[in-house]
Amino acid sequence: MAHEAVFEAAVVAVPHPQWQERPIACVVVKEGKHVTKEELYDFLRPQFAKWWLPDDIVFMSEIPKTSVGKFLKMKLREQLRDYFTNVQ
Repeated sequence: MAHEAVFEAAVVAVPHPQWQERPIACVVVKEGKHVTKEELYDFLRPQFAKWWLPDDIVFMSEIPKTSVGKFLKMKLREQLRDYFTNVQ
């Protein structure tokens, strides 16, 4: 399952003031493509139960990786640690 405009994506749990942790999707869009959060949610809704969807989608220019190309989820969590504090 892949959206035509998404180059790569990772989902990480970040601290939430009420729910302890909540999922955030980090998305890198393919060069020359455009996609909105709503378009991605419309793509995901038929494929996942509501409670499996990320709370929000964050667009990034790149997702940090190790030297062998694995996502550095701890680094993503660190970058997004105050996400819910800043958006509410």
